[in-house]
Formats: sequence, structure tokens, C-alpha cells
Amino acid sequence: MFRHRGKNRTLKHNLKLASLLSGVAGIVNVTGVFALKQLTTNVTGHFAFFADEVGRRNFETAWGYLLFILAFLFGAIVSAGLLEAMLRRNKRLVFLPPVGLEILVLVGVGLLNLEFIMQHRIWVACCLLFAMGLQNALVTRVSNAVVRTTHLTGLFTDLGIEIAQLYFYRKEEQQKKLKDSMKLRLTIISFFFLGCIVGGSLYSAFVMKTLLLAAAILTTALVYDSAKYRMMKLKRKFARP
Repeated sequence: MFRHRGKNRTLKHNLKLASLLSGVAGIVNVTGVFALKQLTTNVTGHFAFFADEVGRRNFETAWGYLLFILAFLFGAIVSAGLLEAMLRRNKRLVFLPPVGLEILVLVGVGLLNLEFIMQHRIWVACCLLFAMGLQNALVTRVSNAVVRTTHLTGLFTDLGIEIAQLYFYRKEEQQKKLKDSMKLRLTIISFFFLGCIVGGSLYSAFVMKTLLLAAAILTTALVYDSAKYRMMKLKRKFARP
């Protein structure tokens, strides 16, 4: 799921990655909206709010929106830096530092008490945006920019284009490529919505601890990836004459 990069990646790898991480993003998204009244998985809306507050000369509020944007950017920078550093040290574990850091951030925020969160909403939102910046950069790099899991605007645009192209591109190879791409995009959209629904359902009972589910999903993915890799090594070992 995480280990296969470049030409080694298949549609199956991308579908697994997409379903897992878009579900995590959905949980983070709905938790951020309910608890903080802020979008915590993308920065598109924050640019509009930032410009609006600057226009109104509400510079203190505008500063908060600028922090959101920078937090997401910083997450992407840190994720890319960790990936590059690990590529030069241990390619087998290249994905571990950014995923591990994302888990730590989600667990840390999930264990904060509600009073602290209400007093420091901007900084808590920045932590979640940082985590989503980590995730978005990781999945973009691992999948060669095929999978994006933290926002849906571009996905719906691409999906609309591909639906239209089905009518015009009739060759079997073209149809297969389009349908595979549509399947991937629909998977991301579906699991993002599923994450939102599950996260929203749990929020009333667990509040910010809902983020622990997102962290648990990521942890399970790491364990699964590691176990699968070990199994493959054992199979190759015993397959040798």
C-alpha cells in the first residue's frame, strides 16, 4: 500500500491507499468542523476568508486564517523532507516517519480536554491542518500524484471530465483507463463521505477522542503493511532453490 512506488504501483495499491486515507481525512474533517467550526483538511476556503478579513481590516482574524494556510503548507514541507531523508537512508521505511508523525498529532489532539481546545481553537486547528498537510504530501508522493485524499473539489472536476470522455473515447484501452480512473476517484469520494458519517456519529459521544479512530486506522495500516512485507520476504526466502 505505502511501499510500492513509481512503476510498481497498481490500481489495487492506489485503491487501498485511497480508501484508507480518505476515510481518515473524512473523520478529521467532520471533527474539525464540529469542534472548531473550521475546515481542517484543506485550505481553499481559508484563502477566501483571509482575503475577506483583510478587506474588512480585521487583521487579527485574518492572521488566524493565514496560520491555517501556513500550517497545511508546513505539514507538506515536513512530510516531503522526511520522505527525501528516508529515501537516502532506508527506502523500505520511507513512509514511516510522516505517517508516524501524523498519528502522534492526531492522538495528541484527540486527548486534549475540551476546555483547552475552546481556549486555543486556532492552534488546535493548525495542528489538524498540519497533519493533513503531512498526509496529502505523503499520498501525493507515494502515488505519483494519482491519489489525493484531503479535499474533493478537484476530484469532482476530474470525475466530470472523465464521465464526458467516456462518450468520445471508444477504444477498449481508453475505456479501461477512464473507468479505472473513475473507480479510484469514486472510491476516494465514497470513503471521505463514509469517514465524515462515522466521525459525525461518534462525535456526539467522544468529541475530540473521535480522532483516535483516525489514528487507529493509520496504525492498523502500518501494521498491515509491515506484516505483508514480512510475509512476502518469507515466501521469497522459501521459494529459493
